[in-house]
Amino acid sequence: MENLEIKQNNRFNFHPTPLAGLWVVQRRPIEDQRGFFCRFFCAEEFQAVGLKKTLAQINHTCTVKKGAVRGLHFQYPPYTESKIVSCIRGEIYDVAVDIRTDSPTFLHWHGEILSAANKKSLLLPEGFAHGFQTLTENCELLYLHAAPFHPQTEGALHVADPMIGIVWPIAMVELSERDRSHPFINLDFKGIPQ
Repeated sequence: MENLEIKQNNRFNFHPTPLAGLWVVQRRPIEDQRGFFCRFFCAEEFQAVGLKKTLAQINHTCTVKKGAVRGLHFQYPPYTESKIVSCIRGEIYDVAVDIRTDSPTFLHWHGEILSAANKKSLLLPEGFAHGFQTLTENCELLYLHAAPFHPQTEGALHVADPMIGIVWPIAMVELSERDRSHPFINLDFKGIPQ
């Protein structure tokens, strides 16, 4: 498990979670009467908590309905990815599931509220599945990925899988047909080797 102390620098506080390598990132804006300036990413500062690869892709999503759920998505080797997830409009419950084969927290999950107001992000290392639920309408997210998306290596778990047991904060009102068809975990699922 990570050393459970907060790592601070000029623009971010990095808060460890119970899942090794998974960090809550608190952005530290500079504010004045005009508004604020806020850094989303700095390679040097994120390297200090384990993000060694450069960013390869940035994605922007919008989910319209409150209570909608997306996930739980991941990439198999050789295209496993680290990612930084931020909510820039609205509020979400963001969930990461440890699917690293030899991890002592294999199939454990951690959830955090991310919002435009709280200026938090979640830094997911390689070997985690990711999903979220919208807590307000019209939620927009930015995803910073350390690997490009490769459809042939995409994997997913079902958001309601009892083996994981995620407790979503509000009633689920929408789940895409694609996400609804993701499998439940069976004995063949070995996770992502590290």
